[in-house]
Amino acid sequence: MRPMQPLTIGFIGGGNMAGAIIGGLRAAGVEASSLRVVEPFEAQRRRLREQFGIEALAEPDASLESVNVLVWAVKPQQFAEAAQVLRERSPRSAEALQLSIMAGVRCRAIAARSGAARVVRTMPNTPALIGRGVTGLYANPACGAAERELAERVLGATGQLAWVDAEQQLDAVTAVSGSGPAYVFYVLEAMTAAGVRLGLPEATAGRLALGTIAGAAALAESSPLSAGQLREQVTSKGGTTAAALEVLTARDVAGAFDQALQAAARRAGELADALDATES
Repeated sequence: MRPMQPLTIGFIGGGNMAGAIIGGLRAAGVEASSLRVVEPFEAQRRRLREQFGIEALAEPDASLESVNVLVWAVKPQQFAEAAQVLRERSPRSAEALQLSIMAGVRCRAIAARSGAARVVRTMPNTPALIGRGVTGLYANPACGAAERELAERVLGATGQLAWVDAEQQLDAVTAVSGSGPAYVFYVLEAMTAAGVRLGLPEATAGRLALGTIAGAAALAESSPLSAGQLREQVTSKGGTTAAALEVLTARDVAGAFDQALQAAARRAGELADALDATES
């Protein structure tokens, strides 16, 4: 990542994901004095001050009027109230790029509540907490190349970034990567439990399953081959892997994944619709 130019960033909400972004920015060389966060819980404010040396406020104040980027990191249900307080106490903060990591709050709602024109909505996932996340981003029509670059500078240290062309595609991003870590953990649990039923100690089964998933992911990341090609390399005709895959195919596990992701994407849209309804 290239060295950052002077940049000031405000955070509304100081939870785990905000902390991951702040940690990435500090590691990338952003000065603590360039960052400030509004967090109502004293214990969390103290943790942010001690861990990152940044200014942590209980409520918004005029200092947020000078930020270049304002990151919305509150729970979706808290957004309307937080935005109203911010507009009352820091009205010029609407001039900053609004960068949302909130699930289900659409750009038009963010623009209407914040009074801002330029909005980038994102969907990160939890591996961002260790700098290995993948985040989908959508910029509303008021944004140009400069706003996209700002968003990338803020989120780049959390992992990989992927832009989408339509806001609706963030529902698919939510289904694939936003909720995706849970699918991997589900498989990890299932492989571990199966190993125990086959006679392995739980710690051994867990270590084997976790190491296999991590190693396979690293191989897929570094290889020019597709996932299907890598799978075929492991699968000898009439062998053990083939026997296992025959069971998965008979149970239509691929079809179940398709249905699962369809359900996740549909639910993401429903939650956004419900939040939109409260704006009307």
